[in-house]
Amino acid sequence: MFYYLNGVIAEIGPGLAVVDCGGVGYACATTNYTLAQLKKGERAKLYTYLHVREEIFEIYGFASQGELNSFKMLIGVSGVGPKAALAILSSVSPDQLALAIVTGDEKTLTAAPGIGKKIAQRIILELKDKLSKDPGSFASDSGASVTIPVRNDKSGEAAAALAVLGYTSQDIAVALKGIDMDALPLEEIIRQALKRMVR
Repeated sequence: MFYYLNGVIAEIGPGLAVVDCGGVGYACATTNYTLAQLKKGERAKLYTYLHVREEIFEIYGFASQGELNSFKMLIGVSGVGPKAALAILSSVSPDQLALAIVTGDEKTLTAAPGIGKKIAQRIILELKDKLSKDPGSFASDSGASVTIPVRNDKSGEAAAALAVLGYTSQDIAVALKGIDMDALPLEEIIRQALKRMVR
């Protein structure tokens, strides 16, 4: 229903930002990362997700589409609701989340309040499996589907992690070119590729 909200930040509270759009204040539940980028009284644009369930009507807002994509990806996991997804994205960035999923790093996920080992394992299992079956199925920031080659080596896993973050297959190919896949661990390959893309 809402793609984004663009207005003045009227209020900021724990896990909440109120965006004034034309005199109407929209309360958006959000992450610590998004809150850190907002200032009361200044204009901001939040990409939104509308959660409707029975009598609940909640808006979730994010400073970037990468964060919104990660949120949608997390709530697609059975047993992970919007509050749990916000908790995870308040403790890790979308880059760190993708890295944790691809590398099976439970500790990074359980660092979020309220996230136990079982939920962390389920997130890794379902999302890593989703990546291997349908790599690049997550929408990029432009809304276009990302297609990457299916490979079970480090290069393929790194490409899958980058696709989760919304990078296109062309961007991924350029970022991975020249990185020593044999000598470096997967985490370092992904970090180096991300550094290249951020430049």
